[in-house]
Amino acid sequence: MVGVASAWYLAGAGHEVTVLERRDAAGLETSFANGGQITAGHAEPWAKPAAVPKILQWLGREDAPLLFRPRASWAQWEWGLRFLFECLPGRFEKHSRTLAGLAGYSRECLRVLRSQLGLRYDHLERGILQFATNQRDFDAMAHHAQAMRALGVQREVKRGAQCLDLEPALRHSDDPVVGGVYDPKDESGDALRFTQELARIAAARGVTFRFGAAIEAIETAGEGVTAVRLKGAQRVTADAYVVSIGSYSPLLLRPLGIRIPVYPLKGYSITLPLGPGDLAAAPSVSLTDEAFKIVISRLGNRLRAAGTAELTGYDTSMNAARCTAIVRRIRELFPALGGITTVENWTGLRPATPNNVPVIGRTRLRNLYLNTGHGTLGWTLACGSGSVLADLISGRRPQVAFPFT
Repeated sequence: MVGVASAWYLAGAGHEVTVLERRDAAGLETSFANGGQITAGHAEPWAKPAAVPKILQWLGREDAPLLFRPRASWAQWEWGLRFLFECLPGRFEKHSRTLAGLAGYSRECLRVLRSQLGLRYDHLERGILQFATNQRDFDAMAHHAQAMRALGVQREVKRGAQCLDLEPALRHSDDPVVGGVYDPKDESGDALRFTQELARIAAARGVTFRFGAAIEAIETAGEGVTAVRLKGAQRVTADAYVVSIGSYSPLLLRPLGIRIPVYPLKGYSITLPLGPGDLAAAPSVSLTDEAFKIVISRLGNRLRAAGTAELTGYDTSMNAARCTAIVRRIRELFPALGGITTVENWTGLRPATPNNVPVIGRTRLRNLYLNTGHGTLGWTLACGSGSVLADLISGRRPQVAFPFT
């Protein structure tokens, strides 16, 4: 999604763009089955002081929202230590302010794009409700909502009954809702459908997509990049190059002596098909379950639930226990959906930085740029990130304040 958005805005700025993609189509990696939320009103780091005691509680639990599998990898340990550093007081507020600005800008870019192109991707504009099923979580959320108002983020604090009025499907939850925080401007939609539809339109307008093009290395000379070498020894040359390959970005950059704080966080999702009798029992407001760190979105006649993070390197194998935990929670929240037996499980690698702030901008090589590290906010930040990258490459000043590299 981030790569396709970059290509779109670069082409719109007058550049001739070629996209190199190792898969057979766009959107088949992290964007394939994510949680579906465009969460500008809740775009904030995972790293915050309150996260530390929760992480300690989760240690040793196979179904924990955050699972750390120690490996003989300095990159993993370095990322984990930097994450703990970002949990220090003051760091969270700083990065929340940064993300709020880019997220709000990105949401507006998405709306303009959707209006101009008539994009359809099962999107709903019913806001996002972050709900709590215990008083401690609700008190913390309400306090945090008050603090976020100073950053221009208007979150509406809702009591339990108000949450049920917003989303009646929660009325029958086996774990009653105590309260929540609601942003009416936020949206949801199918990231895969959006990515592939935008890629189709971009190709029709002149962007070249080369699928099945696996990159072997970036070649350099002096202070610049001279070519990208593909597997099979073919070389592709250009005036400027953008690395936007998610979790694999640091692997491609490392031989160049460029280090970025991006590490793969393996996430999981389940998708439930909804029959005619299930539609009333399934939510239509996009939800975030604070206790289990799960996001839930209606995508047409499907229900998507996604969450958890697993630090386990580049292992993409499926952990059935983690998908089962998501299914169990969905059936607890929406008992009437318990009769659905067909469930599609998915796992993918999120390219995460310790503070959730993506890496966008120039490198020390004069014609090499980055647009990566969006973590759980790829859908939220994709359009804005592509737009500001096009500004940077075109020599224009971006329209949003952000610590570009």
